[in-house]
Amino acid sequence: MNTLGAIFDLDGTLVDTCACHELAWRALGESVGIPVSREFFMRFFGRQNAPIIQALFEEAGQPAPDAKTSEMLAIRKEDSFRELVAENFPIMPGTFQLLDSLHVKLWRLAIGSSAPQVNVDFMLGLMSRMKAIHGASTTPFDAIVTGGCVSRGKPHPDVFLEAARRLQLPANACVVIEDAAPGIEAAHRAGMKCAALCSAGHTIEELAAADLIVHHLDELSHLRLQSLISL
Repeated sequence: MNTLGAIFDLDGTLVDTCACHELAWRALGESVGIPVSREFFMRFFGRQNAPIIQALFEEAGQPAPDAKTSEMLAIRKEDSFRELVAENFPIMPGTFQLLDSLHVKLWRLAIGSSAPQVNVDFMLGLMSRMKAIHGASTTPFDAIVTGGCVSRGKPHPDVFLEAARRLQLPANACVVIEDAAPGIEAAHRAGMKCAALCSAGHTIEELAAADLIVHHLDELSHLRLQSLISL
């Protein structure tokens, strides 16, 4: 059998971070005097911070902050986010079982996330510690690509193409597991099939472009993911 790759989004896919991100964005909005609605949050959930901050100010009728201020606001938001995640780490049910099953079948595994490197390292560290508490070994990722690794975030395909490159696999040998429309579009633009997890804050209609939609990670298996890949 040809070597296959599974590229996982992190936020909303392996970790149920929707609520934590929303609270962090609302707190940031309050600090600059701009309310963050749920509609605004869900429209931009899964994208990089810079365009979200720009849209936040522009839609409020205010000039967008310069690059340095935008970066400072993003750091403030992510600091709040990590504090919220650390309080009660919201690992997605079925995460470890799916990763382990793919690892046993010799799939190459990658993270393809729009999140900052510090967030990805933080959450993967929490995942490792959680697994160690239960006496299990940590499933290694063969590649980790974050928002800082590429110049363009989702829905551009750069994150997933870079993940495939680091896995040393052609794009059509990889399947993406995502939870948001921009990620589905990015996967397809990269020439990859996409299985979508309908997690908190998302709807079936929003994810309709995916090649497969599930409500829980335990609905996925190596065989079901393999069936999406045509080599």
